[in-house]
Amino acid sequence: MNQIVRTELTARSRRVRASLALAAQAALAAGLAWFIAFNLLGHHQPYFAPISAVSVLAVSVGQRLRRAVEIVAGNAVGIALGEAFIVVVGRGSWQVSLVVFIAILVAVFAGGSPALLMQSASAGILVATIIPSSGDYLFSRFVDAVVGGSVGLGVMALLLPLNPLTVVSNAAGPLLAEMSTGLSKVAEALDLRDADLAQAGLDDLKDAEQHLTAMKDAIVAAREISTLAPLRWGKRGPLAAYVDGYDHLVPSIRNARVLARRTKSMILDEEDAPESLIAAVRSLADATGWLPREYADEQDPEATRAAAVRAVSSASEAYRTGLGFSGSVVVAQVRSMATDLLRAAGVDQRDAERLVRRAVAKAEPAPNAQGP
Repeated sequence: MNQIVRTELTARSRRVRASLALAAQAALAAGLAWFIAFNLLGHHQPYFAPISAVSVLAVSVGQRLRRAVEIVAGNAVGIALGEAFIVVVGRGSWQVSLVVFIAILVAVFAGGSPALLMQSASAGILVATIIPSSGDYLFSRFVDAVVGGSVGLGVMALLLPLNPLTVVSNAAGPLLAEMSTGLSKVAEALDLRDADLAQAGLDDLKDAEQHLTAMKDAIVAAREISTLAPLRWGKRGPLAAYVDGYDHLVPSIRNARVLARRTKSMILDEEDAPESLIAAVRSLADATGWLPREYADEQDPEATRAAAVRAVSSASEAYRTGLGFSGSVVVAQVRSMATDLLRAAGVDQRDAERLVRRAVAKAEPAPNAQGP
């Protein structure tokens, strides 16, 4: 139980650390929005300014800028409609219903997403039900919403932009961690001849595939940040490694699943599994474990490349000793995965293929080394 508690606390602490930048963004945006609306514009209760600023930042990472702009527009439309209807028809239950009805239709006509629809309707409800201070002029809350949303966008893009590499690293980490764990279990299963453990590794690899969408969304958000935020323009080069790497991680996961299934077949069919084949799978696990760390540290992924090449060399040694059908398929998948991981580590196609061929050749016996 203590181990479970420690694991859960560690996971929660990791999530808190990953959210520190977002919390700082929201805090800065809320304070600035209030200061502008209260001190510079003279609004007595500018609660919509910090609310709009924070709501802009509290959107998911994928296509963050577009969704943030929609939230600003939704707040502004809903508040403007609410204030206009208060002047014309007053407050009441049917007035609230009418504001929501029209706000949603306007948002739909504007081509808004569900986020825009709900934001517009919610803002209209707040304005139609909260009585403003006597010192606030008509449509002051509309101005507050625009100010707050604009401040939120400014903080997001200019004053305190997120690190695009951190955004992607937080998404890539779970993906590659699941891959590394799954491959480690597959290697251990091959060593212990445990088909259930091989299935557990396959299940981990299936779970890893579910993180691909999150990583793709994170890449979209990171591109937005590195394009719009001058403070993050210098991250474009390292970010390109993530972008290129994603395209090669997709087939790598598929190959890993095939490798896990054929490993299970090897165990059930009682095929021989030389130590070199087990070492090859372990080297793949090492490569997928190194890649997120080297990405996050903005290092040249040398350890990832070295582990991928070792995997090919070990698999070729195993193939030379003689393998059954499933074992031969595992060797083929090791080579395919190693090529994908080399590409994800920044090696171009020609050099990756050259490194794989060299590792295969190194494992082959010299012509004069054959027995009589």
